[in-house]
Amino acid sequence: MKKNRMVYTLISVLLGFLVGSVIFLINDINPLEAYKVIVLGAVSKPSYLSWVVVKAIPIILTGISVAFAFRTGLFNIGSEGQYIVGSIGAFVIGYLLHLPPVIHAVFALLVGGLFGGLWGGIVGLLKSRFGINEVISSIMFNWIAFYFSNYMLSFDLFRKPGTDTSFEIQNTANIQILGNWKQSDAGIAFMQDNPVIRQILRPPLNWGLVLAVVTAIVIYYLIKNTTLGYQLKAVGYNPLAAEYGGIDIRRNQVVSMGISGFISGLAGAVTVLGVSLNIGVMASQEGYGFNGMAVALIAGNNPLLCIPAGLLFAGLNYGGGKLNSALNTYSEVVNIVIGIIIFFIAMPKLLDIIGGFFTGAKMKKDKEATK
Repeated sequence: MKKNRMVYTLISVLLGFLVGSVIFLINDINPLEAYKVIVLGAVSKPSYLSWVVVKAIPIILTGISVAFAFRTGLFNIGSEGQYIVGSIGAFVIGYLLHLPPVIHAVFALLVGGLFGGLWGGIVGLLKSRFGINEVISSIMFNWIAFYFSNYMLSFDLFRKPGTDTSFEIQNTANIQILGNWKQSDAGIAFMQDNPVIRQILRPPLNWGLVLAVVTAIVIYYLIKNTTLGYQLKAVGYNPLAAEYGGIDIRRNQVVSMGISGFISGLAGAVTVLGVSLNIGVMASQEGYGFNGMAVALIAGNNPLLCIPAGLLFAGLNYGGGKLNSALNTYSEVVNIVIGIIIFFIAMPKLLDIIGGFFTGAKMKKDKEATK
Protein backbone atom coordinates (compact mmCIF):
# COMPACT_ATOMS: atom_id res chain seq x y z
CA MET A 1 0.00 0.00 0.00
CA LYS A 2 2.83 2.38 0.92
CA LYS A 3 4.61 1.46 -2.29
CA ASN A 4 1.43 2.10 -4.28
CA ARG A 5 0.99 5.45 -2.54
CA MET A 6 4.53 6.50 -3.46
CA VAL A 7 3.98 5.41 -7.07
CA TYR A 8 0.66 7.28 -7.21
CA THR A 9 2.32 10.44 -5.90
CA LEU A 10 5.15 10.26 -8.45
CA ILE A 11 2.71 9.57 -11.30
CA SER A 12 0.51 12.45 -10.12
CA VAL A 13 3.49 14.83 -10.10
CA LEU A 14 4.44 13.73 -13.63
CA LEU A 15 0.84 14.12 -14.85
CA GLY A 16 0.73 17.58 -13.30
CA PHE A 17 3.84 18.60 -15.22
CA LEU A 18 2.43 16.97 -18.39
CA VAL A 19 -0.83 18.93 -18.21
CA GLY A 20 1.19 22.06 -17.41
CA SER A 21 3.20 21.41 -20.59
CA VAL A 22 0.00 21.33 -22.64
CA ILE A 23 -1.06 24.66 -21.15
CA PHE A 24 2.34 26.16 -21.98
CA LEU A 25 2.06 24.87 -25.57
CA ILE A 26 -1.39 26.41 -25.92
CA ASN A 27 0.20 29.74 -24.96
CA ASP A 28 3.05 29.23 -27.50
CA ILE A 29 5.59 28.66 -24.73
CA ASN A 30 8.19 25.90 -24.92
CA PRO A 31 7.45 23.72 -21.83
CA LEU A 32 11.12 22.81 -21.39
CA GLU A 33 12.03 26.49 -21.39
CA ALA A 34 9.27 27.23 -18.89
CA TYR A 35 10.29 24.45 -16.49
CA LYS A 36 13.90 25.56 -16.82
CA VAL A 37 12.86 29.06 -15.69
CA ILE A 38 10.95 27.58 -12.73
CA VAL A 39 13.81 25.33 -11.61
CA LEU A 40 16.55 27.92 -12.06
CA GLY A 41 14.29 30.53 -10.49
CA ALA A 42 14.17 28.42 -7.34
CA VAL A 43 17.70 27.02 -7.02
CA SER A 44 20.17 28.92 -9.21
CA LYS A 45 21.22 31.43 -6.51
CA PRO A 46 21.81 31.05 -2.76
CA SER A 47 19.27 33.81 -2.10
CA TYR A 48 16.65 31.96 -4.16
CA LEU A 49 17.20 28.80 -2.11
CA SER A 50 16.89 30.79 1.10
CA TRP A 51 13.63 32.31 -0.06
CA VAL A 52 12.26 28.87 -0.94
CA VAL A 53 13.10 27.64 2.57
CA VAL A 54 11.55 30.75 4.17
CA LYS A 55 8.33 30.29 2.21
CA ALA A 56 8.28 26.53 2.84
CA ILE A 57 8.45 26.73 6.65
CA PRO A 58 4.83 27.79 7.39
CA ILE A 59 3.29 25.45 4.81
CA ILE A 60 5.37 22.52 6.10
CA LEU A 61 3.91 23.20 9.56
CA THR A 62 0.32 23.62 8.33
CA GLY A 63 0.87 20.49 6.20
CA ILE A 64 1.88 18.53 9.31
CA SER A 65 -1.15 19.95 11.11
CA VAL A 66 -3.59 18.81 8.42
CA ALA A 67 -1.82 15.45 8.00
CA PHE A 68 -2.08 14.78 11.74
CA ALA A 69 -5.81 15.49 11.75
CA PHE A 70 -6.28 13.26 8.69
CA ARG A 71 -4.44 10.40 10.40
CA THR A 72 -6.85 10.66 13.34
CA GLY A 73 -9.97 10.66 11.17
CA LEU A 74 -10.65 14.40 11.23
CA PHE A 75 -10.60 16.92 8.40
CA ASN A 76 -8.99 20.08 9.71
CA ILE A 77 -9.99 22.66 7.14
CA GLY A 78 -9.59 25.33 9.83
CA SER A 79 -5.81 25.41 9.65
CA GLU A 80 -5.99 28.88 8.10
CA GLY A 81 -7.87 30.31 11.09
CA GLN A 82 -5.53 28.56 13.54
CA TYR A 83 -2.59 30.05 11.63
CA ILE A 84 -4.10 33.55 11.97
CA VAL A 85 -4.82 33.34 15.72
CA GLY A 86 -1.35 31.85 16.21
CA SER A 87 0.16 34.90 14.54
CA ILE A 88 -1.97 37.15 16.77
CA GLY A 89 -0.82 35.38 19.94
CA ALA A 90 2.85 35.57 18.95
CA PHE A 91 2.52 39.24 17.99
CA VAL A 92 0.84 40.28 21.27
CA ILE A 93 3.56 38.58 23.34
CA GLY A 94 6.36 39.72 21.04
CA TYR A 95 5.18 43.34 21.09
CA LEU A 96 3.78 43.95 24.56
CA LEU A 97 6.11 41.98 26.82
CA HIS A 98 9.72 42.77 27.66
CA LEU A 99 11.64 39.56 28.32
CA PRO A 100 15.24 38.40 27.82
CA PRO A 101 16.25 37.14 24.36
CA VAL A 102 15.53 33.47 23.61
CA ILE A 103 13.05 33.25 26.52
CA HIS A 104 10.95 35.95 24.86
CA ALA A 105 11.01 34.19 21.48
CA VAL A 106 10.25 30.76 22.94
CA PHE A 107 7.39 32.15 25.04
CA ALA A 108 5.90 33.95 22.03
CA LEU A 109 6.11 30.75 19.96
CA LEU A 110 4.38 28.76 22.71
CA VAL A 111 1.60 31.31 23.10
CA GLY A 112 1.10 31.38 19.32
CA GLY A 113 0.83 27.59 19.33
CA LEU A 114 -1.56 27.65 22.29
CA PHE A 115 -3.81 30.18 20.56
CA GLY A 116 -3.97 27.86 17.54
CA GLY A 117 -4.51 24.83 19.78
CA LEU A 118 -7.38 26.57 21.57
CA TRP A 119 -8.93 27.52 18.23
CA GLY A 120 -8.71 23.94 16.98
CA GLY A 121 -9.78 22.50 20.34
CA ILE A 122 -13.04 24.48 20.25
CA VAL A 123 -13.82 22.91 16.86
CA GLY A 124 -13.09 19.47 18.33
CA LEU A 125 -15.29 20.24 21.35
CA LEU A 126 -18.20 21.31 19.14
CA LYS A 127 -17.90 18.04 17.23
CA SER A 128 -17.56 15.81 20.27
CA ARG A 129 -20.30 17.44 22.40
CA PHE A 130 -22.83 18.60 19.83
CA GLY A 131 -22.00 16.56 16.72
CA ILE A 132 -21.22 19.68 14.65
CA ASN A 133 -19.23 18.69 11.59
CA GLU A 134 -15.67 19.95 11.93
CA VAL A 135 -15.55 21.05 8.28
CA ILE A 136 -18.45 23.47 8.72
CA SER A 137 -17.40 24.85 12.09
CA SER A 138 -13.73 25.22 11.12
CA ILE A 139 -14.65 27.19 7.97
CA MET A 140 -16.66 29.55 10.15
CA PHE A 141 -13.76 29.83 12.59
CA ASN A 142 -11.46 30.74 9.72
CA TRP A 143 -13.58 33.80 9.01
CA ILE A 144 -13.91 34.71 12.69
CA ALA A 145 -10.11 34.64 13.00
CA PHE A 146 -9.73 36.69 9.83
CA TYR A 147 -12.05 39.49 10.95
CA PHE A 148 -10.76 39.36 14.53
CA SER A 149 -7.21 39.96 13.27
CA ASN A 150 -8.32 42.99 11.26
CA TYR A 151 -10.40 44.24 14.21
CA MET A 152 -7.34 44.17 16.44
CA LEU A 153 -5.67 46.71 14.18
CA SER A 154 -8.49 49.18 14.83
CA PHE A 155 -6.87 49.83 18.24
CA ASP A 156 -4.19 52.53 18.50
CA LEU A 157 -2.33 50.27 20.94
CA PHE A 158 -1.37 47.92 18.10
CA ARG A 159 -1.63 49.86 14.84
CA LYS A 160 1.22 52.01 13.59
CA PRO A 161 -0.19 55.47 12.70
CA GLY A 162 -0.71 56.08 8.99
CA THR A 163 -0.18 52.43 7.99
CA ASP A 164 -2.13 49.21 7.55
CA THR A 165 0.25 47.28 9.79
CA SER A 166 0.91 46.90 13.48
CA PHE A 167 4.01 48.03 15.34
CA GLU A 168 6.92 45.61 15.08
CA ILE A 169 7.71 43.03 17.76
CA GLN A 170 10.59 43.57 20.20
CA ASN A 171 14.05 42.56 18.97
CA THR A 172 14.24 40.03 21.80
CA ALA A 173 11.37 38.06 20.22
CA ASN A 174 12.96 37.97 16.76
CA ILE A 175 13.79 34.40 15.62
CA GLN A 176 15.67 35.30 12.43
CA ILE A 177 19.04 33.60 12.17
CA LEU A 178 21.65 36.22 13.05
CA GLY A 179 18.89 38.81 12.69
CA ASN A 180 20.39 41.47 14.96
CA TRP A 181 23.96 40.71 13.84
CA LYS A 182 23.04 41.36 10.21
CA GLN A 183 22.07 44.94 11.14
CA SER A 184 25.27 45.60 13.11
CA ASP A 185 28.38 47.29 11.66
CA ALA A 186 30.38 44.08 12.08
CA GLY A 187 27.71 42.05 10.29
CA ILE A 188 27.41 44.49 7.40
CA ALA A 189 31.21 44.60 6.99
CA PHE A 190 31.46 40.78 7.07
CA MET A 191 28.74 40.28 4.49
CA GLN A 192 30.29 42.83 2.14
CA ASP A 193 33.41 40.67 2.06
CA ASN A 194 31.44 37.40 1.69
CA PRO A 195 28.88 37.72 -1.11
CA VAL A 196 27.65 34.09 -0.83
CA ILE A 197 26.89 34.47 2.89
CA ARG A 198 25.24 37.79 2.13
CA GLN A 199 22.96 36.14 -0.42
CA ILE A 200 22.07 33.31 1.94
CA LEU A 201 21.25 35.62 4.84
CA ARG A 202 19.55 38.38 2.84
CA PRO A 203 16.12 36.67 3.03
CA PRO A 204 14.64 36.36 6.55
CA LEU A 205 15.95 32.86 7.25
CA ASN A 206 14.74 31.86 10.68
CA TRP A 207 14.79 29.08 13.27
CA GLY A 208 11.35 27.99 12.12
CA LEU A 209 13.07 25.46 9.84
CA VAL A 210 14.50 23.63 12.85
CA LEU A 211 11.12 23.88 14.56
CA ALA A 212 9.36 22.40 11.51
CA VAL A 213 11.78 19.43 11.32
CA VAL A 214 11.49 18.75 15.06
CA THR A 215 7.69 19.01 14.87
CA ALA A 216 7.58 16.52 11.98
CA ILE A 217 9.72 14.02 13.93
CA VAL A 218 7.71 14.44 17.15
CA ILE A 219 4.34 14.04 15.42
CA TYR A 220 5.59 11.01 13.45
CA TYR A 221 6.82 9.42 16.69
CA LEU A 222 3.60 10.30 18.50
CA ILE A 223 1.46 8.64 15.84
CA LYS A 224 3.66 5.56 15.45
CA ASN A 225 4.97 4.78 18.94
CA THR A 226 2.78 6.20 21.69
CA THR A 227 -0.42 5.12 23.41
CA LEU A 228 -1.99 8.50 22.65
CA GLY A 229 -1.19 8.10 18.96
CA TYR A 230 -2.68 4.60 18.94
CA GLN A 231 -5.88 5.87 20.58
CA LEU A 232 -6.20 8.81 18.18
CA LYS A 233 -5.71 6.56 15.15
CA ALA A 234 -8.15 3.98 16.52
CA VAL A 235 -10.83 6.66 16.87
CA GLY A 236 -10.10 7.79 13.31
CA TYR A 237 -10.24 4.31 11.77
CA ASN A 238 -13.34 3.07 13.55
CA PRO A 239 -14.95 5.13 16.35
CA LEU A 240 -17.39 2.39 17.34
CA ALA A 241 -14.67 -0.24 17.70
CA ALA A 242 -12.50 2.25 19.61
CA GLU A 243 -15.36 3.01 22.01
CA TYR A 244 -15.97 -0.73 22.48
CA GLY A 245 -12.28 -1.01 23.37
CA GLY A 246 -12.66 1.56 26.15
CA ILE A 247 -11.26 4.62 24.34
CA ASP A 248 -12.90 7.97 25.12
CA ILE A 249 -13.89 9.17 21.64
CA ARG A 250 -14.99 12.66 22.67
CA ARG A 251 -11.80 13.43 24.58
CA ASN A 252 -9.61 12.17 21.74
CA GLN A 253 -11.44 14.29 19.14
CA VAL A 254 -10.78 17.41 21.21
CA VAL A 255 -7.15 16.41 21.79
CA SER A 256 -6.63 15.66 18.10
CA MET A 257 -7.99 19.02 16.92
CA GLY A 258 -6.09 20.77 19.73
CA ILE A 259 -2.75 19.28 18.67
CA SER A 260 -3.48 19.97 15.01
CA GLY A 261 -4.40 23.57 15.82
CA PHE A 262 -1.28 23.99 17.95
CA ILE A 263 0.93 23.12 14.96
CA SER A 264 -0.92 25.56 12.68
CA GLY A 265 -0.62 28.20 15.40
CA LEU A 266 3.13 27.63 15.43
CA ALA A 267 3.17 28.30 11.68
CA GLY A 268 1.54 31.69 12.24
CA ALA A 269 3.89 32.47 15.12
CA VAL A 270 6.97 31.62 13.03
CA THR A 271 5.82 33.95 10.25
CA VAL A 272 5.34 36.88 12.63
CA LEU A 273 8.50 36.32 14.69
CA GLY A 274 10.77 35.34 11.80
CA VAL A 275 9.53 37.03 8.62
CA SER A 276 7.00 39.87 8.82
CA LEU A 277 7.74 40.94 12.44
CA ASN A 278 4.22 42.40 12.57
CA ILE A 279 0.66 41.71 11.49
CA GLY A 280 -1.22 43.66 8.85
CA VAL A 281 -4.75 44.33 7.67
CA MET A 282 -5.73 41.44 5.42
CA ALA A 283 -7.83 41.93 2.29
CA SER A 284 -8.28 38.17 2.02
CA GLN A 285 -7.13 35.02 3.74
CA GLU A 286 -3.45 34.35 3.03
CA GLY A 287 -3.93 30.68 2.14
CA TYR A 288 -1.28 29.07 4.34
CA GLY A 289 -3.83 26.67 5.79
CA PHE A 290 -5.19 25.70 2.39
CA ASN A 291 -1.66 25.25 1.01
CA GLY A 292 -1.04 23.00 4.00
CA MET A 293 -3.87 20.74 2.83
CA ALA A 294 -2.17 20.43 -0.56
CA VAL A 295 1.17 19.62 1.09
CA ALA A 296 -0.46 16.99 3.33
CA LEU A 297 -2.05 15.30 0.31
CA ILE A 298 1.22 15.30 -1.67
CA ALA A 299 2.98 13.83 1.39
CA GLY A 300 0.36 11.10 1.78
CA ASN A 301 -0.38 12.43 5.30
CA ASN A 302 3.11 11.43 6.43
CA PRO A 303 4.49 14.18 8.74
CA LEU A 304 8.09 13.53 7.68
CA LEU A 305 7.24 13.68 3.97
CA CYS A 306 5.56 17.05 4.54
CA ILE A 307 9.09 18.52 4.61
CA PRO A 308 10.07 17.65 0.99
CA ALA A 309 6.47 18.21 -0.15
CA GLY A 310 6.50 21.70 1.39
CA LEU A 311 9.85 22.50 -0.22
CA LEU A 312 8.54 21.28 -3.60
CA PHE A 313 5.40 23.38 -3.20
CA ALA A 314 7.33 26.49 -2.19
CA GLY A 315 9.94 25.95 -4.92
CA LEU A 316 7.28 25.67 -7.64
CA ASN A 317 5.53 28.80 -6.41
CA TYR A 318 8.70 30.85 -5.98
CA GLY A 319 10.29 29.72 -9.26
CA GLY A 320 6.94 30.03 -11.05
CA GLY A 321 6.74 33.66 -10.00
CA LYS A 322 9.57 34.38 -12.46
CA LEU A 323 7.66 33.06 -15.50
CA ASN A 324 6.05 36.41 -16.13
CA SER A 325 9.29 38.40 -16.30
CA ALA A 326 11.30 35.69 -18.11
CA LEU A 327 8.79 34.45 -20.69
CA ASN A 328 6.00 37.00 -20.49
CA THR A 329 3.49 34.32 -19.54
CA TYR A 330 1.22 33.76 -16.61
CA SER A 331 2.80 32.53 -13.38
CA GLU A 332 -0.65 31.16 -12.44
CA VAL A 333 0.16 28.17 -14.66
CA VAL A 334 2.19 26.84 -11.72
CA ASN A 335 -0.93 26.85 -9.57
CA ILE A 336 -2.70 24.86 -12.28
CA VAL A 337 0.15 22.31 -12.23
CA ILE A 338 -0.10 22.02 -8.46
CA GLY A 339 -3.88 21.68 -8.70
CA ILE A 340 -3.56 18.89 -11.26
CA ILE A 341 -1.04 17.07 -9.05
CA ILE A 342 -3.45 17.22 -6.10
CA PHE A 343 -6.37 16.23 -8.33
CA PHE A 344 -4.67 12.99 -9.35
CA ILE A 345 -3.39 12.26 -5.84
CA ALA A 346 -6.93 12.63 -4.51
CA MET A 347 -8.22 10.19 -7.13
CA PRO A 348 -6.18 6.97 -6.78
CA LYS A 349 -9.03 5.02 -8.36
CA LEU A 350 -8.58 7.04 -11.55
CA LEU A 351 -4.91 6.05 -11.65
CA ASP A 352 -5.95 2.44 -11.05
CA ILE A 353 -8.28 2.66 -14.05
CA ILE A 354 -5.54 4.22 -16.22
CA GLY A 355 -3.05 1.59 -15.04
CA GLY A 356 -5.60 -1.17 -15.65
CA PHE A 357 -6.13 0.10 -19.17
CA PHE A 358 -2.44 -0.21 -20.04
CA THR A 359 -2.11 -3.54 -18.18
CA GLY A 360 -5.14 -4.92 -20.03
CA ALA A 361 -3.80 -3.73 -23.36
CA LYS A 362 -0.44 -5.40 -22.68
CA MET A 363 -2.09 -8.69 -21.65
CA LYS A 364 -4.21 -8.64 -24.78
CA LYS A 365 -1.11 -8.04 -26.92
CA ASP A 366 0.78 -10.88 -25.20
CA LYS A 367 -2.19 -13.20 -25.68
CA GLU A 368 -2.35 -12.40 -29.38
CA ALA A 369 1.40 -12.94 -29.69
CA THR A 370 1.15 -16.44 -28.19
CA LYS A 371 -1.57 -17.54 -30.64
